[in-house]
Amino acid sequence: MAGYGTSGTHGHTQSRTNGLAIAGLVCGVVGVLVFSVILGPLAIIFGVLGRKQAPAKGGAGMAKAAIILGVVDLVIFAIMMFVAASNGGFAWYVGG
Repeated sequence: MAGYGTSGTHGHTQSRTNGLAIAGLVCGVVGVLVFSVILGPLAIIFGVLGRKQAPAKGGAGMAKAAIILGVVDLVIFAIMMFVAASNGGFAWYVGG
């Protein structure tokens, strides 16, 4: 087994992922579908924090996308509230 483990990096890899940028991106994407009022601000916060980490860990593009998606989530929520208010609000009908 000559040469096995002689490189000094066997089994050790350097991870350069920006966890905050990834978390923000996930919150932004999921927030477009559900819970936009909660996940939108989280996407913005994680995106801004991930953007600050970007010089050391990379992921500036993901962080920027998270911020944009967070803003889109809040715009979607605002539109939904406007539509609901213009229709007289939500009404639950229970048939009987």
